[in-house]
Amino acid sequence: MSAETGHRTAGAPAAGCPHFPFADRPGVSLHRDHLDLFRDEPLVPVRLAGAREALLVTRHADVRTVLADPRFSREAWANGTLFARKSTSLALVTSDAPTHTRRRGEVRFRFTHHRAEQDRPGIAGIAEELLDRLESVGQPADLIAEFTTPFPYRVICDLLGVPIADLDRLLPRVTVMMSAGRFPADEVEAAHKAMYAYFSEQVTRRRQAIGTGTPGDDLLTSLLTAPEESRLSDEEIVVFGFGLMMAGGETTATHLAMCVLQVLRTPGLADSLRRDPSTIPTVAEELLRWVWFGGTGGQPHVTLEPVELAGVVIEAGQVVIPLTDAANRDEEVFTDPDEFRPDRVPNPHLGFGYGRHLCLGAAHARVELQEGLAAILRRLDRLELAVDEEELDWRSRMFMRGVWKLPVRWRAAGSAR
Repeated sequence: MSAETGHRTAGAPAAGCPHFPFADRPGVSLHRDHLDLFRDEPLVPVRLAGAREALLVTRHADVRTVLADPRFSREAWANGTLFARKSTSLALVTSDAPTHTRRRGEVRFRFTHHRAEQDRPGIAGIAEELLDRLESVGQPADLIAEFTTPFPYRVICDLLGVPIADLDRLLPRVTVMMSAGRFPADEVEAAHKAMYAYFSEQVTRRRQAIGTGTPGDDLLTSLLTAPEESRLSDEEIVVFGFGLMMAGGETTATHLAMCVLQVLRTPGLADSLRRDPSTIPTVAEELLRWVWFGGTGGQPHVTLEPVELAGVVIEAGQVVIPLTDAANRDEEVFTDPDEFRPDRVPNPHLGFGYGRHLCLGAAHARVELQEGLAAILRRLDRLELAVDEEELDWRSRMFMRGVWKLPVRWRAAGSAR
């Protein structure tokens, strides 16, 4: 299928079309096999589990249309996500207006750009504290276990008022819930129930504190004390709580590790950023474009009525999956899209999505990425991989791409090497 001048109707995928999600591939950036396929066609026919037919949307403009146009529905997709989590565990990702609008409206006050900048000093302080501990661990050290994982989760714990000590039992459950086939369905279900029970208890404790006149200063308490006419239900607050724990923690943890890996494998970039840290925000935006993000591709949408996309009329009921990773390599939008350019400006990437489903925590994620990179480069001089890149163990059959461990070594302060 190709986009031609004029209007035509999208046909059904041929019997031999590929199954999606595609097989895992190692690498920081989009694999060449996938990139070649996406470059050839704006709408790629595939088959999903259960032989369900779908079209992958690969062009920047078309991906934005799917993400922003209400004629493309996420709620109408009744087959669950493309990974092993229940749709009911996602307060925002799988909902449409008016439910999505109401839920997002009640929580967005805590995720504005202004609030993220207010939180920047505290986020930077967490980075410094974790690097103090990392330096005491000794070398080589696993940057993921010691920094990129606890860093965003500490930020989320502060936001939700969740005890940091509880992360030891929460994080293994999050890993299982972010499975895309790696863990058995019964383990995923058990992790889901345990996380739901944990945040139900947290909500109960907040309500008790409110009742005794000693409310906390955290997001869960704010949601419970919102005006009654717009207040989320207890179940919605519970789901939002562990949804934020999963999405905000796992995505940033794995993505930051991949960003560090890309910086280390780009000659001269780490030293350049150390000399001029003011360029880190620009580099961070290019990393958001460049790093291959989703292990399962994207969230399925269903057309509610006939709609034109890429010059093709798609009938009602068609499943389409917008691929932001493919859109971020669109030759019509980005000059030299297959080159990592740290100084790329402008950079209209879709790393955080677009439209009504733009990542709720995008502003905070940007701050965490910027402050995390700045702290790592400032504190860990001559940082380098402690193993050959070919030895890295890539995360397979998981919602988020990345590596399980990132062994690194560096020059200790005051030493010569």
